[in-house]
Amino acid sequence: MAMARVDGSGSDRSIECRIEIRMTQKRIERKPLLNVSMGRCTVSSVDTRQITFEPGQETGKHTHPCPVIGYIAKGAALLQVEGEPVQELPHGSAFYEPADTVILRFDNASATEPMVFIANYLLDGQPDLIRML
Repeated sequence: MAMARVDGSGSDRSIECRIEIRMTQKRIERKPLLNVSMGRCTVSSVDTRQITFEPGQETGKHTHPCPVIGYIAKGAALLQVEGEPVQELPHGSAFYEPADTVILRFDNASATEPMVFIANYLLDGQPDLIRML
């Protein structure tokens, strides 16, 4: 609550006013991006990386010793987990790569624009983040 003193015009008297200021909180939107069950998973640390791919860059066949949860911050990616169809991941998409599972491709979908993604490696003492096959 704020206090203000206002003098009346031409008067020796003053008028006290109490002004109540209420701050309204803006609504926070929490948009679901990914919900994945990882079973019993022990995580002792998280290593978060921002990774940039050049136009047309491909990862190649690989695995991770830990689960990876990521977010496409710029551009678009193509992800294919062995035994599953290719997933198109546009800007703003979240993705999951299970531990010790063959990733056939994680590629920049554009031949002309770079792609940036954020990868969260859910570690349990594993030193290596990726194993190329």
